[in-house]
Amino acid sequence: MTTFDKREQGFEAKFAHDEELMFKAAARSNKLLGLWAAGELGLSGDAAAAYATKLVTDGLAKMDETLNKVSSDLAEKGISREQIAQKMQECLHQALAQLESASRQA
Repeated sequence: MTTFDKREQGFEAKFAHDEELMFKAAARSNKLLGLWAAGELGLSGDAAAAYATKLVTDGLAKMDETLNKVSSDLAEKGISREQIAQKMQECLHQALAQLESASRQA
């Protein structure tokens, strides 16, 4: 195997790792956002968990779709799209920190 082949394999492995990390971060972020939104909607227990799980299963493809869904759900509560977008960013940072912490412990 040449040095070029080894380098190519290294790049491919890093790309796969990064994609997996972003998938996990998006799922965790959507769950955190869903739990927050459920609280804002007055949901608790199983109803809150179900709302968060639905965001995870429905919203992994595009963050815009998740933002649209949560925005429409919280519109009656007076929470703006910008506030929700900011909360999404906070949830993503929190999710990445949680995953990074878990990988250090492993």
